[in-house]
Amino acid sequence: MKVLVSGASVAGPAVAHWLGRYGYDVTVVEIQPALREGGYAVDFRGPVNREVLSRMGVLEDLKARQTGGSPMRFVDSAGRQLMRLPGEFAGGELEVLRSDLSRVLYEHSCDQASYRFGDSIASLTEHAGGVDVSFESGIEETYDLVIGADGLHSMVRRLAFGPEKDYVRHLGYYIAGWDAPNTLGISGDALMYNVPGRLVSVGADRRDPAMAGTMVLFKSPELAYDRRDDEQQKAIIAARFSDLGWHVPQLLEGLPAATELYFDSISRVDVDRWSTGRVVLLGDAGYGATVGGMGTSTAVVAAYILAGELATSGDDYRAAFERYEAQLRKPVSKTQSGGNRTGKFLAPGTRFGIAARNRVLSQPFFLHQMLKLGEKVSNLVVLNNYLAEQRQPVQE
Repeated sequence: MKVLVSGASVAGPAVAHWLGRYGYDVTVVEIQPALREGGYAVDFRGPVNREVLSRMGVLEDLKARQTGGSPMRFVDSAGRQLMRLPGEFAGGELEVLRSDLSRVLYEHSCDQASYRFGDSIASLTEHAGGVDVSFESGIEETYDLVIGADGLHSMVRRLAFGPEKDYVRHLGYYIAGWDAPNTLGISGDALMYNVPGRLVSVGADRRDPAMAGTMVLFKSPELAYDRRDDEQQKAIIAARFSDLGWHVPQLLEGLPAATELYFDSISRVDVDRWSTGRVVLLGDAGYGATVGGMGTSTAVVAAYILAGELATSGDDYRAAFERYEAQLRKPVSKTQSGGNRTGKFLAPGTRFGIAARNRVLSQPFFLHQMLKLGEKVSNLVVLNNYLAEQRQPVQE
């Protein structure tokens, strides 16, 4: 069977890896001209995540690239410590940069799948024999199945399910990140500075201490802007933070020259049914939460399950899609709920809220409970051994 996967960040290469191993003819299309560099760190927690990475053969590669987690120190405008969170709070058992994860998954799948960078899907037309796909480049091809692994703003979801506004809910915050020279000489803990409704964070790059990663987060109603216009997004960031003290003026000085800017709303995706006909959604496209919803580790596990169900279903893709969703719907709903709290946790809207958060997380009991929560949620998935059960797809 010919399968088209849209998106080459995390979910796309992960499902391409498994489908390639099962003998499918896989093409991955990615709108960016190459794999993206930079980006924030992502983490994996619990035995289910470790087992999937191990079965993929990528666990040791990722361990070699792990950041070790970054302790976070919340400070006031004078630099005095208000509260400190250990590295494992955000870093889990295994933390890597998102760009490193994407590259490792690409390297482990590129021999089993064809990648087409700098192109995207323009239209989908399903019929009895497959899905006719037109690409922005002008190429037209027919596939047996199409997998939308193209993130929160999925083009596949828009074409096959309907407009983004029907499925993506804004959670009241925006987040942005960029790399710049470490002119402040930051080392060790990442520094976090709050005012009501806003957060500024800076931490040294573990591999290149001469560089530092800056992250900002701010409370806001939904904004209208061009997601492909970095300069417009930089102007939004500057306008929102130019009135702050602390190290903020120096950090904003590095913003104009930033070449890899991440900017997006904190939102969540809710789709009543993850498949329609021969099209299925995977990862953030179907059930994402921008940050705090364990979306990356969930996507890797979900890719394993989706590919495994297809491989053990012969040509009955409808049954495979149903079993894939049945296994993941409940665990995913719990991971997504974490995204609902992220903005309020990182940038409470009042000074009282900031002080209350700092006070609660300074107590070891509450910190321990939050550390265990992510592992408990990840263990809601039971892994089947699809490699042992595999049946070759029936050729049409």
